Amino acid sequence: MKRQQKNYLWQSNVPRTPPPDFRNRIELRLRHVNQLFNSLDPSPFYEQDLDTDAEEFIVGWARELPRNKPFEIVLHLTEPRTDGLTHVEAERKIGGAFALYFSTRTQQEDRRLKELLRTGRISLFIGVMFLFLCFLLAHFAGFIEDDRNPLLRILRESFIIVGWVAMWRPLEIFLYEWWPIAGARRLFESLSDAGFELIEHNQK
Repeated sequence: MKRQQKNYLWQSNVPRTPPPDFRNRIELRLRHVNQLFNSLDPSPFYEQDLDTDAEEFIVGWARELPRNKPFEIVLHLTEPRTDGLTHVEAERKIGGAFALYFSTRTQQEDRRLKELLRTGRISLFIGVMFLFLCFLLAHFAGFIEDDRNPLLRILRESFIIVGWVAMWRPLEIFLYEWWPIAGARRLFESLSDAGFELIEHNQK
């Protein structure tokens, strides 16, 4: 089923190299507009979420394009629409649906980033306090260290190691985890501002 759903995306017939233009063009080819949206979404038709395959295709293509130019999404329809809208109205509504969806995704990534940084700050505070406690315990163990008892030396070194291990989580967040989310947020924001063009090949 998954493979069949992906067949409606124009992946083989659309060149992956963008034309010499001021925009990065992302092109899709569908039979019907409803293939673009998630049929399980109870929202009004042009306010529904994008289909998962359609989003993956658009985002995957956008990631391969340079970020120094704005995006433009071009939708090719091969069969006539049945929504009763004029071409201009349909183009405006579908373009608005893209903008609304990717604006929502931008907000989701923004909240995700803020929550991650909040978790990082809390983890950093707990880690520093625990590290300080471990150093105090290691310092105290140093006072009673006895060369004839190697267990005390092992205990002192263990306090230091455990203290630094407690800093692993906040360091992972602030060094590695935040920037992929920030990058996805910027990409969704750029897609929410993308231009849109509807091309109907069998318009009645």
